[in-house]
Amino acid sequence: MEDRRILIDTSVVIDHFRKKNKQKSLLYELSEENTLFLSAISKFEFLVGTKLSQIRQTEKIIEGFYILSFNSNVADVASDIAKKLKTKNKIIEFRDIFIAATAIANNMQLSTLNVKHFKRIDDLELLIP
Repeated sequence: MEDRRILIDTSVVIDHFRKKNKQKSLLYELSEENTLFLSAISKFEFLVGTKLSQIRQTEKIIEGFYILSFNSNVADVASDIAKKLKTKNKIIEFRDIFIAATAIANNMQLSTLNVKHFKRIDDLELLIP
């Protein structure tokens, strides 16, 4: 398998964090032969959802990613996504729109366990487990 640049959704990180055997997680599998990225939005979601007693472990996991910023280009893509979803009456949570926009703006596949929401976005290439 070739080295790919993959944006990892929060759901994949949480799944890894919760598994006792980390080597059985999708995140571990993807990290073997790919370069993994995390959006600043996912970093925020993960940090907000972490208990204070687990903050060191959380920070250690996050250190393993390249973090992609939410910038002007990503904002433009996100607004286009939101408008398209709204016209189809298929709107999803804005944080998910921001994560999808980060993947599209950076020409990356998105790995997620939340396929139900992300599959609504036309230009998004999903890496489905």
